[in-house]
Amino acid sequence: MTEQQAPGLTRRHWVAMAAAAALLLALHTVAGFFVLGALLTESEGPWDRTVTDTARLMAGLGLSVELGAVAVTAVCVNTGRLRRWWYAPVAAVVLTALIRMVFAPRP
Repeated sequence: MTEQQAPGLTRRHWVAMAAAAALLLALHTVAGFFVLGALLTESEGPWDRTVTDTARLMAGLGLSVELGAVAVTAVCVNTGRLRRWWYAPVAAVVLTALIRMVFAPRP
């Protein structure tokens, strides 16, 4: 069976899949920037409230962007545009952000 004869493998399908993948990669990049900033922010100790709040804020921003990526991923996977493995980067970034928020030093 050639590509023209296969059901569901139209040019429109490939364009929609590429657009969804590009959108998700952009969202993961933005969320990764925030989470990386949260991970690289080091506190001098539990008394350093400003740095602790900044790390939590950056992790929270990354988490909020990634929750938007979860919604886009769910829509794209349910419509058949993307495969289920696209949930893996979402899970990795969400877990990293949550761990950073929980284990940031408390003032």
